[in-house]
Amino acid sequence: MTPDRIVVLELTRLEALHLAGLVTQFDELLDSTEQAADDPAVARLVPDAYAEDPDASREFRSVTEADLLSRRRSDAAAVLESLRPATDEPHPREDGEDGDLVDDAGDLTDTVTIALDPEAVNAWLRALAAIRLVLASRLGIQTEDDHDDDDPRFGVYDWLGYRLDGLVRAVSGD
Repeated sequence: MTPDRIVVLELTRLEALHLAGLVTQFDELLDSTEQAADDPAVARLVPDAYAEDPDASREFRSVTEADLLSRRRSDAAAVLESLRPATDEPHPREDGEDGDLVDDAGDLTDTVTIALDPEAVNAWLRALAAIRLVLASRLGIQTEDDHDDDDPRFGVYDWLGYRLDGLVRAVSGD
């Protein structure tokens, strides 16, 4: 699924900060894992190619794992780069009247617009889906029945799904 146009994403500055935090944690997780087998959540990012043949899966993984995880890091970096204008530290300046400092960054509830070219959209789609897989693993989600609406930890998982769904709709033109 490759869009042929710019996709414009709107989110609050607070959402951008939280998403940047999630992506940074995701990148740190990838960097802290020597091999996917060390962490079941990371292992979900490099699934078995041959479920019926563990030896063939292990061999396939040994050849492809490093490249897959490297691409995940590149996707995370692309998302962080897209978010940077929305997450940069505020730059106080003097307002000129009484010398008071004002914050140019605005309120955390301000909506920011992020324009994503086709390459960036694909990076976002892969990164959000990968982070959601990691969260699903950590939350023990195997089926829809494993979702607990009363558990606030599922809120982040659901929000990522909401954002992922919005990007897919934008790409597909829905």
